[in-house]
Amino acid sequence: MLSQTSILKVENIVTRFRTQEGQVHAVNGISFDLKKGELLGVVGESGSGKSVTMMSLLKLLPMPPAEIVSGEANFDGHDLLKMDLEELRKIRGGKIGFIFQDPMTSLNPVLTIEYQLIEPMREHLGMNRSDARRRAIELLEMVGIPEAKNRINDFPHHFSGGMRQRVMIAIALACNPQILIADEPTTALDVTIQAQILEIIKRLRKELGMAIIWITHDLGVVAGMADRVAVMYGGNIVEEAPVFELYSNPKHPYTQGLLKTLPNMKGKRAERLESINGQPPSLHQKPVSCSFAPRCSKTMERCRQENPALLSRENNHKVACWWNPN
Repeated sequence: MLSQTSILKVENIVTRFRTQEGQVHAVNGISFDLKKGELLGVVGESGSGKSVTMMSLLKLLPMPPAEIVSGEANFDGHDLLKMDLEELRKIRGGKIGFIFQDPMTSLNPVLTIEYQLIEPMREHLGMNRSDARRRAIELLEMVGIPEAKNRINDFPHHFSGGMRQRVMIAIALACNPQILIADEPTTALDVTIQAQILEIIKRLRKELGMAIIWITHDLGVVAGMADRVAVMYGGNIVEEAPVFELYSNPKHPYTQGLLKTLPNMKGKRAERLESINGQPPSLHQKPVSCSFAPRCSKTMERCRQENPALLSRENNHKVACWWNPN
């Protein structure tokens, strides 16, 4: 049974980027909470604001061009967005771990795996070098690195893509974080390695009891992992529900379209996969109407005039849609 206590509560995050082409409204008032021990899946197309939202929480975006215009992110009794960088450094990699999408660019190519693993433990936990090294070897073994004791002094280029991603997971878990944010950590990996990484995350979540935010564009992945799913489009959350409720009763036309793109084998023949017509919205204009309206087959006049709020329905379901108000 999941805890009903929120470990993270995010309110009205707005993030913009200043570019030569003008302002990009990347995140437009995102609110959500994360319960203790819960896995929240955040899904949507590329450019929907998934990664920018989560990187905003820890101020991991380059500022400028990024600017966090408004919002609150309450964690452990403090607002992350009001912290200065020195305070946030104590949170990053300590209480909140982050697994980035590309391990080759996230790992420092000129530092050994040992150094990159023990540095956060010495910084956040005050461990001495020998204890940190011992713990680092345990972590590498925990994520399935063979001969960890011999490989700890290797550099990132000595590891395959899948093994580098395991190293990234080990680094993110080094200080026993309360929250783990995983930003599409299996996207660049082949299916077999992806399945292994997912099993590692499931096992470690069960063993360590941490809460996880899993960012992905793959609804098939979160179906077998998440407790709750938030669907993003055009810098907004358009639907949020417990995983079974979302898959069995999707209410937003965008979510319905995403689910129809998933393979669904019935008998010996496969149904033809559908696609969502049109292109994602331009984010150079602040949305004043439903961002999905130009691609939606159920668009009404109100959809073109007013942006619907994310409202609660029955069965812990939330949806932002004028067409499906109930």
